[in-house]
Amino acid sequence: MEGVRKTFPGVVALDHVDFDLRRGEVHVLLGENGAGKSTLIKMLSGAHRPDQGQILVDGEPVRINSAQAAERLGIATIYQEFNLVPELSVAENIFLGRQPRRLGLVDRRRMNADAAELLARVGVDVAPQTRVGDLGIARLQMVEIAKALSLDARVLIMDEPTAVLTTDEVQKLFRIVRALRADGVGVVFITHHLDEIAELGDRVTVLRDGRSITQVPADTPQDELVRLMVGRSIEDQYPREQGEVGEPLLRVTGLTRDGAFSDISFEVRAGEVVGLAGLVGAGRTEVVRAVFGADSYDSGTVEVMSARLRRGDVNAAMDAGIGLVPEDRKGQGLVLEASIEENLGLVTLGRRTRYGFVDRADQRRSAERMAGSLKVRMAGLDQHAGTLSGGNQQKLVIGKWLLADSKVLILDEPTRGIDVGAKVEIYQLVNRLTASGHAVLMVSSDLPEVLGMSDRVLVMAQGRITGEVKASEATQDAVMALAVTDPAAKEPSDRKVEVSRGH
Repeated sequence: MEGVRKTFPGVVALDHVDFDLRRGEVHVLLGENGAGKSTLIKMLSGAHRPDQGQILVDGEPVRINSAQAAERLGIATIYQEFNLVPELSVAENIFLGRQPRRLGLVDRRRMNADAAELLARVGVDVAPQTRVGDLGIARLQMVEIAKALSLDARVLIMDEPTAVLTTDEVQKLFRIVRALRADGVGVVFITHHLDEIAELGDRVTVLRDGRSITQVPADTPQDELVRLMVGRSIEDQYPREQGEVGEPLLRVTGLTRDGAFSDISFEVRAGEVVGLAGLVGAGRTEVVRAVFGADSYDSGTVEVMSARLRRGDVNAAMDAGIGLVPEDRKGQGLVLEASIEENLGLVTLGRRTRYGFVDRADQRRSAERMAGSLKVRMAGLDQHAGTLSGGNQQKLVIGKWLLADSKVLILDEPTRGIDVGAKVEIYQLVNRLTASGHAVLMVSSDLPEVLGMSDRVLVMAQGRITGEVKASEATQDAVMALAVTDPAAKEPSDRKVEVSRGH
């Protein structure tokens, strides 16, 4: 890519950027949310076209004006947001638009066999006939990878492919990438996990504010990468400020749903952050969705400030002062086609409605105040939420609950796919909440985040809480020992698990 420029209304997304990829290398693309990474890869995949500059393949200028044009050039992209059809099977998604045929009909036997081979290659135990809508996020990511491999691409673009994977799955993915590199495939790799860069990458191009700042070796120290990326040094990545702890705001007792979780009991007090840790599939998200009323449960109670909530009633939970920032911010936390103002006002819309009319002036004033307080990078309040970077979208999801003055805020994977600068801003926001007497329950698969920002850590395994660790005693070894404990046997299982990726 030479001198590539791309603008959107009110925003310069890329400003004369140069980027190159060699055969048989992993080139890491690094930058804050909003730096221009997504725009750059969407040009390579045919979703956007440059306003200026050119793209060359094998030294020859090309026009990539569609996904099909990119595929013909041997370019495959795995987006951070999954590009799968929930109602179709895994095999149908992998070969969508390219199904093998026999006598004019889709050859399902061959399609399923080829899909099974690809799934085995990426190391995921899923039947090709499985409906995609029934899969969890981690398995969806592996299906996306299998789909990309089916294209036999020369260039593979991977946007945050490890964000939803366990440590074991990350290592499987890295083995696949290394094998592709050995076969001469060029890989563009985007990640916010800085420890992955030296392990997998060859070169790093740093983008900032739509410009290519520099290119450095992959073994560049992490502190220097952060400085290049955000334009300043970040001394403390986990700036937890523990203050005075008050009375319990949230109390959960004996919460049980058959097949999902059992006998879950805990409380979260005013002024504290309680972390909920565990491996993928431990039941953490299922528990917090039940607490919020998004899903029902078979037995147990949820109380907010000693008042018992009706099960399966989101409105009751919201009225009591519970807010939920879901792990899937695009699918469950935002209305992407709505404006920043409208998204920030979603929770408080009823309060600003009189006789069927919304007080739009008050809604706009509140949205403007909150967007400014959260430092949302935007062209204006009328900008669609779907055009914002991941970090700024997450600020909107949190901001709507702040406007509602939620007493208990549940954060499910609050910094997934967010750069280090935006992470620190969210952590500082958590500090402000607890300092003002609110309570935070935080689910995270990022162990350093759990340990760095929690006052207490609850650990789940196989749908049960297997232990609690105080902040002063919490170590990665202690948390992981509880995360692989068999709740029935009360002894650590024989599973061999690395403590965490790169730590």
